[in-house]
Amino acid sequence: MEPPATKPKAIALLSGGIDSTTALALAQRQGFEVYALTFRYGQRHEVEIAAARRVARALHVARHEIVEFDLRRFGGSALTDEIAVPKDRTPAELAAGIPVTYVPARNTIFLSFALAWAEVVGAADIFIGVTALDYSGYPDCRPEYIAAFQTMAGLATRAGVEGGQRLRIHTPLIALSKREIILTGLSLGLDYALTSSCYDPAPGGEACGRCDACLLRLKGFAEAGTPDPIRYRAAAGVSQ
Repeated sequence: MEPPATKPKAIALLSGGIDSTTALALAQRQGFEVYALTFRYGQRHEVEIAAARRVARALHVARHEIVEFDLRRFGGSALTDEIAVPKDRTPAELAAGIPVTYVPARNTIFLSFALAWAEVVGAADIFIGVTALDYSGYPDCRPEYIAAFQTMAGLATRAGVEGGQRLRIHTPLIALSKREIILTGLSLGLDYALTSSCYDPAPGGEACGRCDACLLRLKGFAEAGTPDPIRYRAAAGVSQ
């Protein structure tokens, strides 16, 4: 009797939000053994790390690493500096320009760690839950950025230089709206109550319901025709 074939390995960036959770589940559905990578980088919304732990346990990933470094040393973002998180922005405001919640070079930093871990564990695939539609204007969520990073990865790795298997960066959500992402995850049986999206949560973890991330999340659930299962502050006026 032949031993069962081993699954190919993949690194999945896991923030604990809807997008990264869905991307991880899609990687598993494609047959990958997933190694989840989360970052504690000094972010204001650190409750997302607990959400990432919940998701990693629920989806039974092969391994979950939480890497720590402190981007508060640099600041420059409402998520890592003493800058107010924008609230109650209109759809037009959400679509205009790069918001102050953008963390300089964040995805480049995250993908670089993923690239390093991929080389160590022998993975040729990295999954990241970026989307070019409901993406709040972040420049490091665009398809051309991902393509450029993949080109760089082929030049920066031993496998690439020695002619081995080139690294592939998967962006399964890149062309999906938040509604489509949520419906995809629900079709996979995901429990979005495990996730966290809010940029400015209460000490108990309740979402504010007013920041850009909450507004995009609530819009996605409303358009998907299903209630958002997470808890919101009562003052946010979000029906549960």
